[in-house]
Amino acid sequence: MIQKTPLNNILFLDIETVPEQEHYDKLDSDMQQLWEQKTQYQRKEDVSGEDFYERAGIWAEFGKIITISVGYFVNKADIRNFRVTSFWGDEKKILNDFSNLLNTHFNGVQNLLCGHNAKEFDIPFIARRMIINGMVLPNKLNLFGKKPWEVPHLDTLELWKFGDYKHFTSLKLLTKVLGVPSPKDDIDGSEVARVFYEEKDIDRIITYCEKDVIAVAQIFLRLRSEELLIEDEIIHV
Repeated sequence: MIQKTPLNNILFLDIETVPEQEHYDKLDSDMQQLWEQKTQYQRKEDVSGEDFYERAGIWAEFGKIITISVGYFVNKADIRNFRVTSFWGDEKKILNDFSNLLNTHFNGVQNLLCGHNAKEFDIPFIARRMIINGMVLPNKLNLFGKKPWEVPHLDTLELWKFGDYKHFTSLKLLTKVLGVPSPKDDIDGSEVARVFYEEKDIDRIITYCEKDVIAVAQIFLRLRSEELLIEDEIIHV
């Protein structure tokens, strides 16, 4: 299937998230209690909810999106380009801009979304944050009532599993074994909240996010046994 899917029909994506509040003590008492309940099985006995709060960005109920990066192929004649752009700023603006992109340019039956572990993380997180922000879901994210084979998304983690549902392979490991340039040459996911709240360096986070998008596209090309993108083919817009 993936060999027959036109590259121009796919929107590659990645998101970066952080805890919605910088510190645990900024949560109201209800949210603190709900956080304690939500994470009680993830925390070790000697780890408090407050100490564990640095991981709040992985839950849509307690986190927020600070950037969405996307990439798409523009193939004309024998020229192949991969264009990368990012949405950042106020979360609702990020989500609105992303929704407008989907509705305007990737709303067709032929269009697919693709990320690494996107079906389990990125796409549900985006949809949940849209609902929390009082937004209408774009068609590509409105999955209510759809069967698994009707969901218009691709996932490089799922493709790499080859049906093995117990297997998890990180983006960093997959790029290494497939000979794809690693996107993890600066920060990693565990450092995003610190860079955002303490260093206030959103540009560094955007660069990190865009590298992940490029890596996902490169992995997808390798899964199709196609040549990897070279630097001159990648255009930041």
